[in-house]
Amino acid sequence: MTGLVAVLSFTAVLALVLILADLIAKGASSLDWSFFTKNPVAAGATGGGVANAIVGTGIIVGLAALIGLPVGIGTGLYLAEYGSGRLGWIVRFVADVLNGTPSIVIGIFAWTWLVKPMGHFSALAGSVALAALMIPMIARTTEEMVRLVPHSLREAALALGYARWRTSLRIVARTALAGIVTGCLVGIARIAGETAPLIFTALGNLNFTVSVGQPMQTLSLQIYQYASGPFDEWHRLAWAAALVLMGLVLLLAVGARWAIRQRHGAAR
Repeated sequence: MTGLVAVLSFTAVLALVLILADLIAKGASSLDWSFFTKNPVAAGATGGGVANAIVGTGIIVGLAALIGLPVGIGTGLYLAEYGSGRLGWIVRFVADVLNGTPSIVIGIFAWTWLVKPMGHFSALAGSVALAALMIPMIARTTEEMVRLVPHSLREAALALGYARWRTSLRIVARTALAGIVTGCLVGIARIAGETAPLIFTALGNLNFTVSVGQPMQTLSLQIYQYASGPFDEWHRLAWAAALVLMGLVLLLAVGARWAIRQRHGAAR
């Protein structure tokens, strides 16, 4: 049985290794200074980079995190501390349904309620769509992390005269902070590679822009555009952009693992 578990574990890790090896083999040779500092060139021309997509990814994902993290963490705290009634059951049900909703459906929803009324695509609409994907995951993760906090800590704080809301924020949330941070990093890593919602909201932009009220490019949109194009130069840059995006997700995953290790280290 131990051998079977080892083989299955190796198979799971092998998939990631093969993906990374393929990305490095096909994309590493295209990584240079101009790739990170220059904007895309005209169709069919050689050279250029994805500076606009890298900056756009940071802006859209960062804004989505600013919107989604407070809502998700607050919802998770409410569910864990006060969500034993009917309202808590409804919130959990909605969060579970949203967790299983395809991202393209969220994109259509954002287009209907944000893009269409405003009359144009924008990075802000893309950030709201990504935040909607992030909130239910973070809410459920935060709830589980908070539930792991021993009740004795709550009882001790209440016995010292802390109000219940202050106990939740100052004692419980701080104790579960490492687990909450891990859930947040996983949620950010998930939305960083989303493409479908951004097609309906941010649309993409081959020009460099930092205005959240205008269409904006991201690495995922750039990869989609280049990979589906007819030019070999676009395909080469698509592999390089995919490698950069994969590296970003890996950094977030490593950060999540580090947070978990710090939590267990502090517990010991």
